[in-house]
Amino acid sequence: MRTPTQYAEDIKIRYACALSQLANPDESIEVPSVGERPARRLARQTLAEIVEPRYEELFGLVREELRRSGFEEVIAAGIVLTGGSAKMEGAIELAEEVFHVPVRLGVPQAVRGLTDVVRNPIFSTGVGLLLYARDNVRPAHRGHSLGGNAKSVFDRMRSWFQGNF
Repeated sequence: MRTPTQYAEDIKIRYACALSQLANPDESIEVPSVGERPARRLARQTLAEIVEPRYEELFGLVREELRRSGFEEVIAAGIVLTGGSAKMEGAIELAEEVFHVPVRLGVPQAVRGLTDVVRNPIFSTGVGLLLYARDNVRPAHRGHSLGGNAKSVFDRMRSWFQGNF
């Protein structure tokens, strides 16, 4: 879009749609230009036509990885999308078109305190890692500083990620 990166990220988060057919063709947004050039108007539909192929490509890579790993047949029950990109309008619908299974937005579960903040897909990975560490630290060491055991915990987390991703 020939706009500074910081503006492009904000535009993506606030206005982008991963499925162009969901974008209102009559709605337009103001896009700042690089340098001294004046800002210009861009149809939200045009922005969606830029974003949609990137999401299709991303979901296609995931689908290929599922095939390669042998897990494609196991996902018949559905897929859970997490992370900030999963919140984009149309991401769920596009994923259902690509994977041909039900897709839902995942948010962290079993979290107390600040739930209005952490019950957001953006924090899924961080909350998941914390819950994994909580559930896999030996009971005798709970509540103590990880200190020398930090390497052991991180080795187990690395092993879990390598086995699951």
